[in-house]
Amino acid sequence: MSIYNKILVVADINNDQQPALARAMKLASKSKSTSHVMFFLSIYDFSYDMTSMLSMDERDAMRRGVIHQREQWMKKVAEPYLSSDVEFEIKVVWHNRPYEAIIAEVFSGSHDILIKGTRTHDVLESVIFTPTDWHLLRKSPCPVLLVKSEYWPEDANIIASVHVGSENETHSDLNDRMVKQLTNLSERLDANSYLVNAYPVTPANITIELPEFDPTTYTDAVRGHHLTSMKALRQKHSFDEEQTIVEQGLPEDVIPEVASRLNAAMVILGTTGRTGLSAVFIGNTAEHVIDKINCDVLALKPHGYVSPLDPQTAV
Repeated sequence: MSIYNKILVVADINNDQQPALARAMKLASKSKSTSHVMFFLSIYDFSYDMTSMLSMDERDAMRRGVIHQREQWMKKVAEPYLSSDVEFEIKVVWHNRPYEAIIAEVFSGSHDILIKGTRTHDVLESVIFTPTDWHLLRKSPCPVLLVKSEYWPEDANIIASVHVGSENETHSDLNDRMVKQLTNLSERLDANSYLVNAYPVTPANITIELPEFDPTTYTDAVRGHHLTSMKALRQKHSFDEEQTIVEQGLPEDVIPEVASRLNAAMVILGTTGRTGLSAVFIGNTAEHVIDKINCDVLALKPHGYVSPLDPQTAV
């Protein structure tokens, strides 16, 4: 099955440079089949809806005028990124909650990836995730790629944060999905692939509560289990040992540190996903990792994830 051939790109209204669109077109241009890119914008101006002196028809006409202006701007800024090999479409909607409009378009257009630019801090060169970013990460039914900058380095590194120490079926399935998409993205973006896993530190209180407990033996056993599990995963997907990294520590510490060490251009994270009311969260570990990463981030949901904004489940 082809991956990421129906791409939804969120326009950055505050910038003529469109890093998300640049990344989307790079992905689409290297697809083995026809790709479709939708360049999408949700706009809203409270004043247009509250002008009591205007009739409904007049307010509608004003909204259409604003939408038309934005469409013309989007055509202009998109021109440098366009390719004759990629189907391209522009869409502007009037909606007071951008993330809801974006996710509604994901559902209606059956897009298989959502790409959006993130804000960067000029002084610290760090990524600042907006409230809309977090809503999309938590509630989008499809993978979300948050792009830091238009520039994509040559011989780039992409890492996938896998969880190999668990026998949980959800984790195993998510690991397989991450590795498959890592392989696909690395091929299309001319990048090097790495699998990274963090295993836990031996709890200090155990040695106090159990004097006969040998922390060294325990740590060696845990590390051995994770190394064996990582070997099984890499062999299953034909990865070399040099492409795998297993280190002790919390994922929210290990993953950003490895990403920095490898100067990674992208980190792929699997979100644990939940059902019911807690589906609005993507998991504390993933959120803590994302907050510390200074590069592109691709967040994947597990099979069976149901977005709280899914129109089929709306009451």
